Amino acid sequence: MTRNRKSGFTLVEILIVVIILGILAAIVIPQFTNASQDARKNSLTSQLQTIRSQLELAKLQHRDVVSGSLTTGGATAWGQLTIKTNDDYSTTGTPLFGPYFNGAPMNSLNGNVSVAVLTSGLEPAFDSSPTGGAATIGWFYHTPTGKIFAATKSGTKVYDETGAVDNANN
Repeated sequence: MTRNRKSGFTLVEILIVVIILGILAAIVIPQFTNASQDARKNSLTSQLQTIRSQLELAKLQHRDVVSGSLTTGGATAWGQLTIKTNDDYSTTGTPLFGPYFNGAPMNSLNGNVSVAVLTSGLEPAFDSSPTGGAATIGWFYHTPTGKIFAATKSGTKVYDETGAVDNANN
């Protein structure tokens, strides 16, 4: 007497496999959601280093003076750094220096290009009411140190190479 036995998986075996796959997905998916934020922060760190080196080059080529448009801030802060200029930032004749940027650098955390100028302290302290409002700020230029910092998405924190720094208490 021969029995016909169909080969295949039982319902219990399939349910066990589905449960195991669900557990693995619950472990792995949160790691991928953090990966995109980490990539944005790494990109911003690299961008900050590039911007800082370009600003230093501009300063060296312009009589050790920072661009007046950058120290004024606002949406047009990058103006003198995106065109060719003379060593006094004028554009008459045949300018020899620049451009240092192809366009205004966009903050990858919040998509803004506007610059807020911070004028006090050794560490950049967030001004609770920057021109245009916190949500429109992409960058902070700290005049005492001459460094540029990125604004976080909310615009209420300063981001440097080490991460976001809460400056509400500074």
